[in-house]
Amino acid sequence: MTDINQIRGLHHVTSLAGSASQNNAFFTQTLGLRRVKKTVNFDAPDVYHLYYGDEVGAPGSVMTYFPFPDIARGRPGVGEVGETVFSVPEGALPFWIERLERAGVEGLKSDEAFGERRLHFSGPDGDGFALVEARDGRAAWTQGGIDEDHAIRGFHSASLRLRDDGATAELLKFMGYREIDKAEGARRFAVPDGNGADFIDVETLPNIAPARQGAGSVHHIAFAVPDRAAQLEVRKALMDTGYQVTPVIDRDYFWAIYFRTPGGVLFEVATDEPGFDRDEDTAHLGQALKLPKQHAHLREKLEKFLEPIPN
Repeated sequence: MTDINQIRGLHHVTSLAGSASQNNAFFTQTLGLRRVKKTVNFDAPDVYHLYYGDEVGAPGSVMTYFPFPDIARGRPGVGEVGETVFSVPEGALPFWIERLERAGVEGLKSDEAFGERRLHFSGPDGDGFALVEARDGRAAWTQGGIDEDHAIRGFHSASLRLRDDGATAELLKFMGYREIDKAEGARRFAVPDGNGADFIDVETLPNIAPARQGAGSVHHIAFAVPDRAAQLEVRKALMDTGYQVTPVIDRDYFWAIYFRTPGGVLFEVATDEPGFDRDEDTAHLGQALKLPKQHAHLREKLEKFLEPIPN
């Protein structure tokens, strides 16, 4: 069977958090991203689903969170996304070192890999992040207090921490990724003609215990396809290869399918359509609480229950 050729890079990364207000402050104030949607978890409407990205929440720019107020910290390990990496302009890292130090961000460490300068840091719940200097033509959101010369452009890559990389590497190749480099125990895969969020780095850690999900853990990583027709092609190809794939699920701002990878990471394939402006105009994205129609009757209760977060 021929490889899938519909994947266009990352769509979004969804993680777990503790405090909604702390999470919101970190992404909108410290990192200067835009909150593009304030809604709730489809399966647990008493929990927010917060989305942060560029001006319109373009695929490849969106970090999303489920904040559970009483959740325990996750335990890093294999079988999960290890680090989510954002792209910043060349020469921007000194600005970010100073900014993150001033904000009291933990885990700051500079290094270089795959010929790129990187700055690693931790999110409020111990989340693994990095900034990479890259030539990236995507437009930045600059109304979050960070200027064009330094602002985040979107995702650059994500790393998968696995006990054995063989089967997942084959899956990525089947999904249209090509192995392009190796460095320090990691293999880099890239999707041709991507949306800017083009890379997946696979780390092999055979002696590390499995991850335990909690605050700071990535719940799933989503890959972008242009539309529902492309998504159905991908779903059929995966199922024909033996993967157990969910039916298509309407997530209001995209359609989604999910499947578990051989290494244990939950993959999603999400459509670029219809986008985050389907229920509020671009100028006011992320301000009002938007509810899936099945939870609309809970609005009064949820507005009293959910932790207040500023616009």
